[in-house]
Amino acid sequence: MHEMKYRRLGSSGVRVSEICLGSWLTYGNATEDSAAESCIDRAYELGINFFDTANVYARGKSEEVVGRALKKYPRDSYVLATKVFFQMTDGPMPNNRGLSRKHIIEQCEASLKRLGVDYIDLYQCHRYDSETPLEETLRALDDLVTQGKVLYVGVSEWSAPQIAEAVRLQEKLNLDRLVSNQPSYSILNRYIERAVVPISSHYGIGQIVYSPLAQGILTGKYKPGQPLPADSRAADPKQNMFLNGGNLDQKVLEKVQKLHPIAEREGLSLAQLALAWCLRQENVSSVIIGASKPSQVHDNAGAAGHKLSEESIKEIDDVMA
Repeated sequence: MHEMKYRRLGSSGVRVSEICLGSWLTYGNATEDSAAESCIDRAYELGINFFDTANVYARGKSEEVVGRALKKYPRDSYVLATKVFFQMTDGPMPNNRGLSRKHIIEQCEASLKRLGVDYIDLYQCHRYDSETPLEETLRALDDLVTQGKVLYVGVSEWSAPQIAEAVRLQEKLNLDRLVSNQPSYSILNRYIERAVVPISSHYGIGQIVYSPLAQGILTGKYKPGQPLPADSRAADPKQNMFLNGGNLDQKVLEKVQKLHPIAEREGLSLAQLALAWCLRQENVSSVIIGASKPSQVHDNAGAAGHKLSEESIKEIDDVMA
């Protein structure tokens, strides 16, 4: 087990663990609260200081679970990230989504209450809002920073042109700068390498990547031609809508099995190999893991600080080609 390693969040001064514990499909939803808390405790013990959630995960329940679990630790010992964009209530409430000043300010207050903290370390725009002037969004975020309610601002799944335009406006209007983007990224999904990574590197914006294990596919637990493991995400209809309803692509599963010898040579589990592969990218500040058991947190944390050999990186490319 390596000790945890830390990277700067983009070019900001704050340092985050290379492994971040997320709470998207699990906390407040599929995972019992006590299991969520034991995962957070194990993460904290292992030196993970970065915890990511969002207002929309389980409609606020996820923030409550994460906030309660972190209560016992000194506030300055962890970095807490949440998000704003998606609709938070049912029914015709036209201002209850997006990145208007109104929605951002109201949701920030609501998140602070649910998390039980005085400030949010990293506040992220969960998607791009084409219906709100970008200047309005960026000024609202800047105001939250000025008020001390938010320390850093970031975005999630923004395109390279959207990121570039935001930075241009922030420079022009002298607003607090973006430090991060949260995209999906894995051995199976490399779209950010084309334009998002180059533009982000140029502006000192770090990637916090989610789904680095492609929703569990890169752990190797789904075997080609075999039934789904009973306790897996793909077998749970509530969680598998992102996994093609549990109909996994057999060709992809066959390729993943070919990664085993590479992982063995590197002395890693398959999951660790997939995480270390994301971390080979300097522009990646942290990789977000999802865990329903402390043992998964423990295994995933073992990827921190592991530098893959050039040979292994090339081999992974060849297998996936």
